[in-house]
Amino acid sequence: MTLVNRLKTTTTAVSRVALGAAMGLGLVVAIAGVPAKAFAQAAPTPIVVPAAAPALRAVPQAQGQGPALWVIRDADSTIYLFGTVHVLRPTTAWGTARVDAAFYSADQIWLEISNPDDTAALMPIIQQHGLDPANPLSSRLTAEEFAKFDEAAKTIGATGAQLDALRPWLAALQLSMAPLVKAGYDPQSGVEMILKARAEAAGKPIKGFETLDQQIRILADMPEDVQLGFLRSTLEDYDEAATMLDGMVTSWSTGDVDALDRVMVEEMKTDMPQVYEALLTRRNQAWAGQIQELLAGSGTVFIAVGAAHLTGDDSVQSMLEDRGVEVDEAS
Repeated sequence: MTLVNRLKTTTTAVSRVALGAAMGLGLVVAIAGVPAKAFAQAAPTPIVVPAAAPALRAVPQAQGQGPALWVIRDADSTIYLFGTVHVLRPTTAWGTARVDAAFYSADQIWLEISNPDDTAALMPIIQQHGLDPANPLSSRLTAEEFAKFDEAAKTIGATGAQLDALRPWLAALQLSMAPLVKAGYDPQSGVEMILKARAEAAGKPIKGFETLDQQIRILADMPEDVQLGFLRSTLEDYDEAATMLDGMVTSWSTGDVDALDRVMVEEMKTDMPQVYEALLTRRNQAWAGQIQELLAGSGTVFIAVGAAHLTGDDSVQSMLEDRGVEVDEAS
């Protein structure tokens, strides 16, 4: 069965991609923070959408051990690996003393991208890779599908006509994130935004494994039929995402990595292998190489990336261990 057919026939396919983004793609913070109609303006000059800086805030303390934390050590280096969720409810309890201690001991903070809240930088890239006015969605969807698209667009304050110039990947991501925001998930409450604000307040350098452009190209470079399959699945059923993310956040916040692997990573790997390869496998391999370079240096580094990257057989930890790097659970 092809990936497109899987996307059309698997009722949870769209939820897997949305949740894969929520736990594996840092740019959702920037995209979720911009009104959908702003993306539809195919202007030749950048559209600047100001982003409000998050206030330094306390995080509710987790019950029990909290989210998982790993550590890599050699003679002169310590590297912590912490899995995140990019969008969370403000009331989600995930704070722990051991994560705080690891974070504040670090000389550098590494995120997927160093500027997840930089909407001003995002907009020109969206105009380049997310818009295709010469091939509007209305010409690629059936009349019935476009009517559904128009109805779904209204739930995020736009219309089908206003979003017609979006490429399928961007339209699908916008619509699949909508039920999460409606259910109270907030990119400003995501782990990266909290940690970024803390790092800035503490004067810690913030580094990124990737750029916004690189992350957008992960989706934008997928074949058009795959993008359309994602969009069509989004239109069929996007109401499950919030309920599914609730369960995954519970697993993440209690450190149940095996549950995350079963309900998200393994199913994405089976149902959508090309998406899985693009979102996780290739990036994990690249990051493992970058972490090896950090380990060759000295000092303490705190790395926070989407939890999906630190789960399963193709996780960053597994790829590091294949390279002879020992990764332990942090106590």
